[in-house]
Amino acid sequence: MTATRSSHVRWFLILWLFVLSAISFLDRVNISIASNSIVETYNFTNIQLGYIFSSLLAGYALFQTAGGRLADRFGPRRVLALGVLWWGLFTALTGAVPTQTGHALLLFLSIRFLLGAGEAVVYPASNQFVARWIPVRERGVANGLIFAGVGVGAGLTPPLITYFMLHYGWRASFWACSIIGCIAGAVWFLAARDTPHEHSSVSRSELQEIQESLSPSPARGNPESGTSSLIPWARVLKSKDVWAVTISYFCFGYVAWIFFSWFYRYLATVRGLNLKASAFYAMLPFLAMAVTCPLGGVISDRLTNRRGPRLGRCGVAVIGMGLASVFLAFGSQVDNARLASVVLAGGAGALYLSQSSFWSVTAGLAGPSSGSVSGFMNTGGQCGGFVTAWLTPMVAGRLGWTASFLVAAALCVVGAMAWLLVDPSASLTKSKSTPPGTLAVPESVVSGSSMV
Repeated sequence: MTATRSSHVRWFLILWLFVLSAISFLDRVNISIASNSIVETYNFTNIQLGYIFSSLLAGYALFQTAGGRLADRFGPRRVLALGVLWWGLFTALTGAVPTQTGHALLLFLSIRFLLGAGEAVVYPASNQFVARWIPVRERGVANGLIFAGVGVGAGLTPPLITYFMLHYGWRASFWACSIIGCIAGAVWFLAARDTPHEHSSVSRSELQEIQESLSPSPARGNPESGTSSLIPWARVLKSKDVWAVTISYFCFGYVAWIFFSWFYRYLATVRGLNLKASAFYAMLPFLAMAVTCPLGGVISDRLTNRRGPRLGRCGVAVIGMGLASVFLAFGSQVDNARLASVVLAGGAGALYLSQSSFWSVTAGLAGPSSGSVSGFMNTGGQCGGFVTAWLTPMVAGRLGWTASFLVAAALCVVGAMAWLLVDPSASLTKSKSTPPGTLAVPESVVSGSSMV
């Protein structure tokens, strides 16, 4: 370890998790941008296209908890690197489905399902990394930066995929995404370590700063070695806090995936914007996410440190999802296509103000099992995405697109209300031998800050 000056290795690795987060969404959203070309090539219907979108989310949702458990047991470094290589392979295969085949739909469904299964490790493993590397007082910012990659990756997808489609064809766009992902995964494997103690570039002062917030306990295990006893699933499944954040994240995922799956196609086919205009306005929700996600993390950390986690974590989530509901309800009824795009993008931005709260609370709630518990929560989120991938076009077909966005607005309200049931200072890591009446240490106290 470097002893001469303080290092900032944890923030470089958070930056690389931001990169991997961006690439994961590049590899998810690219198919929605190429959807018109794919529909023309294989004569798919909108319903069949919805099944293809849902297949990725099915694989992603089903393997969330397993991916988190793998990260808990084997560490985020190897699990995440293997996951990136896996999804890079199946991204390339998406562009390799032959035109002259009678099983094109089945091939797309299988490939996208397996792609989703590989991507399932990215955020549970990232949350396990945050639990091992990031002091409590910095977790809002760290998670905000990681999930800003969602907005950046999804926001860069429309112009990037459109460029490749116009110059090299839609298949080449998937191969380019695959190469980018494999390179980024290799860099992560070379640069990352599972714990700060294992990283030769971490200075003594940075290690001390991290360890002061991650002090060992019988429940947590040794932060230097990364060993710990995992929380029993019976205790997880009995937790009202786990169920409350999972239900809220279902609502979050439902709304978010309207933008990831259908927004570009909505602008092109419903609002009547041309290819270039659709690509530009389809970026706006994701750029809004990229800005508000770290902003929400900063606000959450500051309020947590000054006023406590009830306001800092839960309050920010309630306000963010509540504002998203208002934007979606109004934006869906605006007549002007470009103005509607801007207002709806505001809804996406407001929604992502709450993102870091979900992951910061689960990291504090679960400690050494943060990968498993956040994976369980994210299963709920991806189930929401799975539902919106096929339900949104069905509702739009019967009741119109305004109704689809109003359903999303209503779910934002449900998600905000679920946060009122969450105790952000709760901990699943307390052993059963904890004396009755012992109080949980609030997150703001653990972080070393005073409550005003």
